[in-house]
Amino acid sequence: MGETSLTFIVFCMAAILAWHMVAEAGIWPDYVFPSPSGVFSALAHGITDESFLHGTIASLKRMAMGFGIALVVGISLGVAISQSKHIEHTLGTLILGVQTLPSICWLPLAVLWFGLSDKAIMFVVVAGAVGSITMAISSGISNVPPIYINAARTMGAKELNLYYEVIFPAALPTIIAGVRQGWSFAWRSLMAGELIYVSAGLGQLLQVGRELNDINQVVAVMFVIMSIGFLIERLFFTSIEMDVRKKWGLGAKRA
Repeated sequence: MGETSLTFIVFCMAAILAWHMVAEAGIWPDYVFPSPSGVFSALAHGITDESFLHGTIASLKRMAMGFGIALVVGISLGVAISQSKHIEHTLGTLILGVQTLPSICWLPLAVLWFGLSDKAIMFVVVAGAVGSITMAISSGISNVPPIYINAARTMGAKELNLYYEVIFPAALPTIIAGVRQGWSFAWRSLMAGELIYVSAGLGQLLQVGRELNDINQVVAVMFVIMSIGFLIERLFFTSIEMDVRKKWGLGAKRA
């Protein structure tokens, strides 16, 4: 176990202890401020009755489909914007402006267009992620040093090979950062969408907890959502980022 992991475990134990002490002090009633034991009990119940498992699977399926669409659209738009000043000054400016909209702002429009359905949720997920991915692709490609491209062309690289062997690898750090940000926006958008649509999913489990006035379930589901986000960040995006940093000779991150 590394020093960083040990420090994190000690921090979590201290935070839980402080949480328990505040709950035991009785400053707020149980239905407003839950105790760690109540939340862990709700977490154990959700795991044993498999409601958290089914909700997680349903949410991840929507996430995979929506984020996959956002990747395809974002990569296509990002490449197009990076190749044309006219597209950059028109479509690029529009996407940059739209990107400033919080994901939750797309919900009313999605409901008006698609009703309370899975399509509305998918639309919000795609809309929340595609802007970040598009701008990351465009920025990464546009900022590739021209000397790389000129050297590759001098050695006979064709346009398709130029992208796969020079431009995309050189732009990879920026692209990974944008895709990572797009994923986080999409994940938040998905939870917001599931809150308003009665269907299987973690967001809906949050809504059920609110309707039952069960704050233990609400906080337990929040822990599940955070844990999934943390695991995907650490096991996927952080792993890729570390590999890229190593190949680029950037060294390890600061401890």
